[in-house]
Amino acid sequence: MYSLQKERISRRKHHWGRLGDLPDRYLTAMPLLKEPIDLVVEGYSSDTEIEHSGAYQEEVRETLGLKENAQIVLVSHHLSHLYSAFYPSPFDEAAGLVIDAQGSHVRDFTEQVELPRDAGGDLLEVASFYRCSRGGRIECLAKQLWDGDWTRPAGLGCFYALLTKMLWPEGEGNEGKVMGLAPFGDPDALGLPDLDVRGHEVHIPPAWVELFADRDAYLYEPGGEEFRRAANLAAAGQRAFERALTQVVAWLHDRTGLDALAFAGGTALNCSANGRLIRESPFRELFIPPSPHDGGTAIGCALYGLIACLGVESRWRWTDDFLGPDPDESAIEAAVRGLPAGLYAERPDDLAGELAGLLASGRVVGLHQGRGESGPRALGNRSILGDPRSPDLQDYINFEVKGREWFRPLAPLVLAEHAGRVFEVDRPAPFMQYAVAVRPAYRDRLPGITHVDGTARLQTVERATTPFLHALLTRWHALTGVPVLINTSLNGPGEPLTETPEHSIETLRTTGMHALALPPYLIRKHEEPRLPGA
Repeated sequence: MYSLQKERISRRKHHWGRLGDLPDRYLTAMPLLKEPIDLVVEGYSSDTEIEHSGAYQEEVRETLGLKENAQIVLVSHHLSHLYSAFYPSPFDEAAGLVIDAQGSHVRDFTEQVELPRDAGGDLLEVASFYRCSRGGRIECLAKQLWDGDWTRPAGLGCFYALLTKMLWPEGEGNEGKVMGLAPFGDPDALGLPDLDVRGHEVHIPPAWVELFADRDAYLYEPGGEEFRRAANLAAAGQRAFERALTQVVAWLHDRTGLDALAFAGGTALNCSANGRLIRESPFRELFIPPSPHDGGTAIGCALYGLIACLGVESRWRWTDDFLGPDPDESAIEAAVRGLPAGLYAERPDDLAGELAGLLASGRVVGLHQGRGESGPRALGNRSILGDPRSPDLQDYINFEVKGREWFRPLAPLVLAEHAGRVFEVDRPAPFMQYAVAVRPAYRDRLPGITHVDGTARLQTVERATTPFLHALLTRWHALTGVPVLINTSLNGPGEPLTETPEHSIETLRTTGMHALALPPYLIRKHEEPRLPGA
């Protein structure tokens, strides 16, 4: 029914959970938690919080209204990822794949899997391979395990984490920067090898391990020789990652013989690699949940509780990602009445038409509507929109709104009925999870969304799931002849997606955005920022 990440409340990106969150943060944001509860399912990653599981369970019993004999159960990390991907997918049976930097220790597994005899309890899962049947059972076919020693890394998740730290050693969640930087580099320039793939296991050759030990050699800089070196490393790493991923996916296909693949774990956020899987893997269908990273494991926990513990068939499918708390109309009215100095609100009779006009004039407009997205990508409810025909929009949004690197690409929204005309795509892409080629005829026409390699990470928009966004795109198409808009997440520099109206209004106030749509209101600035290119 709901999914809410701590970062959306605390406003600290990638904010990990700790004791006190349930009573202090979630209970106030999600009133439904005050109702009687049948079952609680907890999942832990590979940090040390599982050592405090007793304290967490005590906090749950003190905070929530558990029914008599209600249980609190644990599910191991990769299994929670799998439940978040397969059961909400459209497939009755599928292969399952989970790859991340590290998951649960062997001693904490809550699934049956045949392991090597010397697999001690301290080893960590880094990749898991499954055969899944909705009416049958989940069978774990194999796992790659790792001892946790970062001087002897193993697995695709470890590889990409170390690659990212070479370029951006500070902070979390910079893997997307590596993916965006890679097309600017030459993957052959550094002479680095492919990864060593042995069946379902990926090992990291000595040349890469030695490079990872030279911590300051490839730090990202925005220009000059340092930029070229960083881009070349990103290109080599991205290519090695993609090639190894396609090999283990082919291994899984050989083992299962199935047509469909459900893929989760942090590595499933790599849109360039996902696009390659769609084009080249032997699987005919691919499903990736909109929250394939650790933020989505809460949904996996809930589904595990429903299906595996309570024996209830789940009919829920991941058709959209709007799982945040329900909007409070009184809170919207209060936020509009309490606008800070410099902002004013209008209530247009035709909000979609008004927005289309603002966008056509070169303005950058935020859109805050309905329930927030649970995953890391804005899908129209917490979005920043712009004109993809403008050659100046990418720099303006990256510098004046997002406060981020100049090379970061911006994603397109496209009317689903026109997607195949503009992009080389043969299937829906409602969750912005894979990159496809922009058709050559549109690359020069849409510089705002076309990356340097000619690709874009698109979102297809349908009336049934996002009616206002579809209406806006339809008006935009009628006005400009283009069925595409720029879409990026509604947040300021270094922040997570906005959650409340106040968060979005503050983003308007403190960045170079020109306006914010908060239906039925349009909020603007008395003194507008310059227009892009002016």
